Amino acid sequence: MNLILASSSPRRRELFDQLDLPYEARPPDGVDESTVSGTAYSVCQERARLKAEWVLSQCDTGADNVVVGCDTIVAIVRGGQERTLGKPENESAARKMLRTLSGSVHRVASGIAIARSGAPTRVAVEVSHVTFRQLTNDAIEAYVRTGDPLDKAGAYGIQTRGHDLVASIRGCYLNIVGLPVMLMCEMLGAGTSFRCPCADHQLQTCASGCELGGARGEQADD
Repeated sequence: MNLILASSSPRRRELFDQLDLPYEARPPDGVDESTVSGTAYSVCQERARLKAEWVLSQCDTGADNVVVGCDTIVAIVRGGQERTLGKPENESAARKMLRTLSGSVHRVASGIAIARSGAPTRVAVEVSHVTFRQLTNDAIEAYVRTGDPLDKAGAYGIQTRGHDLVASIRGCYLNIVGLPVMLMCEMLGAGTSFRCPCADHQLQTCASGCELGGARGEQADD
C-alpha cells in the first residue's frame, strides 16, 4: 500500500519518521476546518475525516492508497461549558489562552481517520488530560516571547518549552504532542517496534500510559 499522511505539521512528520514505515506527506489544502462545529470530540473526528478523504480524492485511483488524517483540539470546561482552544492568532491571544489554562485541567482530543479507496473511512479518538501549573504573569510573558505558542493548539507545546508549564499528564503523551501513534498503528494494523514513551514520562500519572490512561472510541462511515 501507499501510506500517506494528510498533514503539513512538522511535529506529525517527525513522529511518523520514527516508525520506519515508508510514507509521504501531503497537506490537506482543500479542507476548510472552520466549517466544522460541535464538541471537541466530534470536531476532531470530522476534521480528521475531511483531511484524509480530501487527500485520498487527489490520489491516483489505480493505486492502493491509505491516507491518515489527524486533528488535535485542546478543550477546557468552565461553568459547565466546553471551550475549545485552537492556535492563537497573535501574542495577545496566546497570553489569554495560557491564563485560561493556568492551574486547571484540560483535555487534548485527537481524531485519527484512515481513508482507503473502496472501504469505509475509519475514525477514532484519543483523549489525554493535562494539568497546568499555576502560572505567573512573568512566566506567561517569558514563554510567549519565545514564539513557541503561536503555531500550537492551546498556545503551548509539551514537547518544547511548554513542558515547564505542565504539572502532570494522564494518558498518551504523543497525543498531546499531536499524533497518538499507538492508536494510529493499531488502526493501520501496522507492525512496529516503536513504543510510546508515555508510561515512563516524568509527568505521567497513569502507570499504563496510553494503553489504559486515555479514552478511545472508533466509528466507521458507511
